[in-house]
This record gives sequence, structure tokens and C-alpha cells, in this order.
Amino acid sequence: MLEPIIELRAINKNYSRKEKGSLFFRAKQQPSVNALNNINLQIYPGEIFVIVGLSGSGKSTLLRTLNFLIPPTDGSVLFDGQELASLSSAQMITLRRQKMGMVFQSFALFDERTVLDNVAFGLEVAGVSRAARHQKAQDMLEQVGLGQVANHYPHQLSGGMQQRVGLARALVVNPSVLLMDEAFSALDPIIRREMQSLLLTLQAQQRRTIVFVTHDMEEALRLGTRIAIMEQGNLVQVGQPETLINTPATPYVRHFFSGVDTSRWQLAENYAESYADTSATRR
Repeated sequence: MLEPIIELRAINKNYSRKEKGSLFFRAKQQPSVNALNNINLQIYPGEIFVIVGLSGSGKSTLLRTLNFLIPPTDGSVLFDGQELASLSSAQMITLRRQKMGMVFQSFALFDERTVLDNVAFGLEVAGVSRAARHQKAQDMLEQVGLGQVANHYPHQLSGGMQQRVGLARALVVNPSVLLMDEAFSALDPIIRREMQSLLLTLQAQQRRTIVFVTHDMEEALRLGTRIAIMEQGNLVQVGQPETLINTPATPYVRHFFSGVDTSRWQLAENYAESYADTSATRR
């Protein structure tokens, strides 16, 4: 039986007045906010696991608990069977640098570094020699279609190209898990779809575990092996696309598919019902 690479057990995250930097506290002006409520979840090797939710649903907080950028208030996070809470600071840094890559919505590139040196940054931190890290970085740039701009600087690139650099930087260290937080949300629709295609191509070649956060159900359906839907800190439903479409657990889950072409995944009887509802609405 396949064992999960990441497991969450009874995870809660409470932002209180003690956490002065809390965005939740500043936004809500409340004594405390429950950002995550009793989350139990298993993520398996080689899958693209997509977390979907509206703004404030807790999806980005959940993603950041996976590598302890946001430690949970209580509960357990396990990576390859090891509790992250048991790791020392040095071990946690090593985990983030070598086993869990991360790609953000903001490209987070170093303006003063060339594209090649941006991609090679993680290898540089790991002590890889200049020649070796540059070779690996160049190889990765070739894989994301940017081999010809290695000596350019970030400001010389389009948004889509900058995000490819960010993706290459995360992948060059060959992490077991790639965490992606709204990574394509700031891109134009055409470029966004190109990045989705690139990610799927790389996944077909490398088969790593990817956890991808988005608010866009069309993106989730295109990318996800399984999809988790969050609402107000709660994990409402987890399943393969066809499961969520054909047997939504709540009206909230069903609402997420409004206006989305789900015919590829729908059962015949559900498709007929959906078509009838749409026709009635148009009349």
C-alpha cells in the first residue's frame, strides 16, 4: 500500500493577540481567529494535489503548515513519516532547502542576479561549486524553455518568463515536494495556460509530489490528481475531480463548479440534469 509523503493529523491554527504580525488579527481586529480547524489529510507521492478556496478560506495557511513556515497551534505534520515538530532549526532549514521547494505568486527573484544565478541560488546555499551549479541551472533553464536568457536580468523578462525562472529555481535542487501558492494567478490567461502546460509536461517527466493552491476551479481541474476544497478554515471535501463534480458534499462545493465546463468528468445522468438546469435558466 502506498504510504503518504505528507500527512496532517488534527491540525488547528489559531491566530491570537500574541501573534502581533498576524494578517488575520490585523484584518479582523478580533481577539483570535481560527484559520484551520481540525484538518486531517494525506498527500501521496507523485500526485498533483490542488487546494481550492475563496480568499480567507485558509488554503495558503494550510500550504504553509506543510513546511512549517506557519507552525500549527496543535496537531501533527508528518513528512515521510517524521513529525516536523521534532526537527531542530537546522534540520528544518535543510528540509526546506533540499526536500520542499516553493513557488510563490510574487516571483521573488533577485534583481541584481542574472537569471542563471537566480536559478542556481539554492545550489549555491547548499555549497555546490560554481561550475556545477551553473551547469545544473543551465540544464533546468533549458527544460523550462529559457536557456537563451541565462545571462539576462529579471527586469528584462516578461511576467511569464520570470515565473518560469522561479519554477526552475525551485526544481533545480530536485525536491521531493513542490509547494505552489497561487503561482500562476498574476499571469495573463494565455501565459497562465502555457505555464499549466509546462507544469504538466515537467510532471510527466519527473513525477514529483506537487501541492498547488488556487482559487480557480478550471485550473484545479486541469492540474489536479485530487482536489481539496476549503471553506472558512475547514476542509469541506477531498477527492478526484469526477468525485467532487458528481457527488459534491455541500452546496458550497457544488457552487465552485458554476460556469465551469465539467462535461469531461460528469456521469451521463448528472450531465443531463446539469444541461436541463442551464437551459431552464436561459429561458
